Amino acid sequence: MKRRKPPSRSLQKGRNGSCQGKTLGPVFNLEEHVDPDWWCRLFNSLYLKTDADVVDDARITRTEAELISNILTLSPEHRILDLCCGQGRHTLELARRGLRHVEGLDRSHYLIQKAKERAKSESLSVKFREGDARKLPYPADSFDAVLILGNSFGYFETLQDDLRVLKEVMRVLKPWGKVLIDIADGDYLKEHFQARSWEWIDDKLFVCRERSLSLDEDRLVSREVVTHVERGVIADQFYAERLYTTDTLSKLLSEAGFSNVSFPAQLSPDSQRAQDLGMMEKRIVTTAQVKKAWAPMKQKPREIERRVAVVMGDPNKADPLKPLQVFDDDDFYTIDQMKAALRELNGYSFTYLNNHDTLIQDLTRLSGKIDFVFNLCDEGYSNNPLKELHVPAILETLGIPYTGAGPQCLVYCYDKSLVRGIAREMGLPVPNAAFVNPEDSTFELPFDFPAIVKPNFGDSSFGITVRSIAYNAEELLDAIREIRQKFGYDKPMLVEEFLTGKDLSVGIIGTPPTSYTVLPITEEDYSAVPPELPRICGYEAKWCPDSPYWNIKSIPADLPNETRKAIVEWCVKLSERLECRDYTRFDWRLDSQGTPKLLEVNPNPGWCWDGHLAKMAGHAGISYSKMLETILRSAEERLSAELEERGRSRKEPEKPAVEIKALAGMRR
Repeated sequence: MKRRKPPSRSLQKGRNGSCQGKTLGPVFNLEEHVDPDWWCRLFNSLYLKTDADVVDDARITRTEAELISNILTLSPEHRILDLCCGQGRHTLELARRGLRHVEGLDRSHYLIQKAKERAKSESLSVKFREGDARKLPYPADSFDAVLILGNSFGYFETLQDDLRVLKEVMRVLKPWGKVLIDIADGDYLKEHFQARSWEWIDDKLFVCRERSLSLDEDRLVSREVVTHVERGVIADQFYAERLYTTDTLSKLLSEAGFSNVSFPAQLSPDSQRAQDLGMMEKRIVTTAQVKKAWAPMKQKPREIERRVAVVMGDPNKADPLKPLQVFDDDDFYTIDQMKAALRELNGYSFTYLNNHDTLIQDLTRLSGKIDFVFNLCDEGYSNNPLKELHVPAILETLGIPYTGAGPQCLVYCYDKSLVRGIAREMGLPVPNAAFVNPEDSTFELPFDFPAIVKPNFGDSSFGITVRSIAYNAEELLDAIREIRQKFGYDKPMLVEEFLTGKDLSVGIIGTPPTSYTVLPITEEDYSAVPPELPRICGYEAKWCPDSPYWNIKSIPADLPNETRKAIVEWCVKLSERLECRDYTRFDWRLDSQGTPKLLEVNPNPGWCWDGHLAKMAGHAGISYSKMLETILRSAEERLSAELEERGRSRKEPEKPAVEIKALAGMRR
């Protein structure tokens, strides 16, 4: 409820239906007259008059909604709860801004009805419910953000009740969801509250106010006497609100289980009445984040069609490809986004495995109890990228079906030079290049500068930085030296001609040549990169938020139809030749003449919600959840076909032994 002060509990009906009020006259101790549940009965039409200068000013509401959206970077897909929403001014404004999944809850029947009427009059699809903030009527993990706005926190008499509210908010927030609280600045009010004031509400109503600190100085106690010039006193009300400081609010949020508490803004509304703003005069905006596991889903066994184990990297082990070599908040957020997307799928039950010390034992235990493994361990066994093939090798040894590429395909594609050779043998265009062994001190380039230096083995743009581009021999040697020293890379390198045309990616979901979907080709938009820097999507673009390369965007590629058709045809052929399965990404680049040349093939490419594959799927109108489902369905179709093929092979009659001998003799 958006308020700085509530209306009267003394408003009564006379026998003739007219309103009559009572007043206590002079009061020595305001705190003695505050009911513990003053907030339960006091929010009616009079509240909308006494506080209209703030809570009924569309201009103020629009400004605050803009600030909230920017702080939380809200998008139309986010699910948002406006808790203590009052008459729904922020809820409705967010809906007007295109947020499709926003709803409000408040204790006041009158204000909720008012909110519903306004939503209906504007044809806004917004849900409003009555309820207690201490016991929210929503399942766990329902919302991406919860808002408590307009100084609507701190009404309860005990601190434990406020804590109950925050724990409920934490329960209904999804992992990595955020709460935003807009609350009076307690430190400021303790020093600057107005002990007495009065102001005109309209031509007939005026209000007189008294304020004092509670005995423990933790709450600001207020009294309002609302008077009608013709009917006299119509309300005499008392209420108290807890005064939170940045320190006390941080501690309470931490106690409730929140983390990353911050104070990104302050609010001081520009009231048109320009008089007493009370608790709304100076407010602090607080945000905090939820880091928790998803609540277990309740599913009936008969509804489960497929039992799937999801294998991932080990967050407790070092990861040499990451800047700090450890899983950080971004990694855990990515994992939770993936789990959230999989929770949306019907017909699946997922088990997650990420402890590589017990991975073989865990898979052995699950053998025969699961239908297949969703292999998302692109980090490699024990987070060793050289051991990415080990995970499917283990699964094949255990006889467990799995998604994605097999060991041999991963071995081929991990070697960039080998893929180049296969592509050239197939007649596919590749950049000119030179292979540099670790022991080589001299070598010749079969092309002119500029050149790009990259590790021959590796993925995730490991070792490829802005300094990997060389415009002369000295810079080339420096680039090689940096990869060896800074990244500790002691294996062969590939020096390729640096292509200056469009930087392209092609995604295929499925397994050519039988059943597959080619996603829209994307190109990297380098418009946000300073012109003096080379156009390259390397290590900085994926791992360094402070780099100008962090702002690169993937957009639908603008290509001639012939070029597009050629690239797609080559990707399909190469996918079949390398035995890529279920999902694959191919990286291409145009030269200065517009000729596409293959850079590399990525079987089991990045599956994260904001990765290249997800962006390509988004351009095709495929959500992240649907993309993962499409990969799963493609794998199921392939596995079913393979099982059927093996069944047919077993039924074929064996050749007579004498015929086999004869053939063997012919071969000799």
